[in-house]
Amino acid sequence: MTALDTGLDSRGRVTGAPYLQVENLTVRFPTADGLVQAVTDLSYSVELGKTLGIVGESGSGKSVSSMAVLGLHDRRSAQIEGSIRVGGTEVVGLSEDKLRELRGSSVAMIFQDALAALHPFFRIGKQLSEAYLVHHPDASKRDARRQAIEMLDRVGIPQPDKRVDDYPHQFSGGMRQRAMIAMGLINDPSLLIADEPTTALDVTVQAQILDLLQDLQREFNSAVIIITHDLGVVAEMADDVLVMYAGRAVEYGSAKDILTHPEMPYTWGLLSSIPDVHADTSARMIPIPGSPPSLLDPPSGCPFHPRCTHVDKVPGDLCFTTTPELLPGRSPAHLKRCHLADPDEIYAREVLTVIAPDLAEETPDARE
Repeated sequence: MTALDTGLDSRGRVTGAPYLQVENLTVRFPTADGLVQAVTDLSYSVELGKTLGIVGESGSGKSVSSMAVLGLHDRRSAQIEGSIRVGGTEVVGLSEDKLRELRGSSVAMIFQDALAALHPFFRIGKQLSEAYLVHHPDASKRDARRQAIEMLDRVGIPQPDKRVDDYPHQFSGGMRQRAMIAMGLINDPSLLIADEPTTALDVTVQAQILDLLQDLQREFNSAVIIITHDLGVVAEMADDVLVMYAGRAVEYGSAKDILTHPEMPYTWGLLSSIPDVHADTSARMIPIPGSPPSLLDPPSGCPFHPRCTHVDKVPGDLCFTTTPELLPGRSPAHLKRCHLADPDEIYAREVLTVIAPDLAEETPDARE
């Protein structure tokens, strides 16, 4: 990124350069059973106006890494190394007072369980107003209430001037999630982290929530991180995709590259295990065998090798003894952590022929 690529948006923020820069992030938790290696040597970045999708199974480190961005881990029980810069501010080692200033105003998070995240004893408007007053101490309670009503209206809550006085249990699941989005955006943060924002919602409401996030991103020009198991959500929303497994990044690149030319067998497994309504009725889903590894005692070598069906295609014992580096694959911007010499060819020959025979018959250029 050259200096000519950068500029200032209407709010005076630098555009064209990463707003969030995570470098070599490692998060460990000492326990009575040993050291949990939740995140290991993770690096990624997000620019304003762009969306990064972080995907992987439960326990892969997605939420742990994102909570580190907000400084939410208890320093007495977490070991955090590496660098996290939000708008140029280093988060790792930042004082609690400075972190409190950062949360909400620069970066906010939408948690996956809105009913658990919202306080059951306080009205929705009270909770939104409190979030606003923390960062606007000179504002009156009337001003904060007006902002709360305005935000509820912007996220599509009907009759916001009346529903602002409801308790969380009086909202439906979709409305609670909208209220969480309103709380996250009430201070106009430049970075919004959405952790499974459509969990436990029906398909229609899921689509509405995703459309809302995209509309609000265009309005605020925010950087967005969406954490999800659903690759369909990634295909619709993300500009870039980070695939995580056992606390590590195993593939990273543009959404187009990851979804059309995945180069890591774990990503193949995620794609192969999704039903396709347009596929031939004889097409099979291919589940990933086995279970995710324990982060107390991760396997040696490639963390995915105990579940990988392609280890026989790598000469020697590399998969069992040597952890692969995250290196460029078919393009410099497409990174993959795998010892396979020609993963694109193997994917087309052995995976696509099972899950999408028609697509497998096309040339690589046609698939693009």
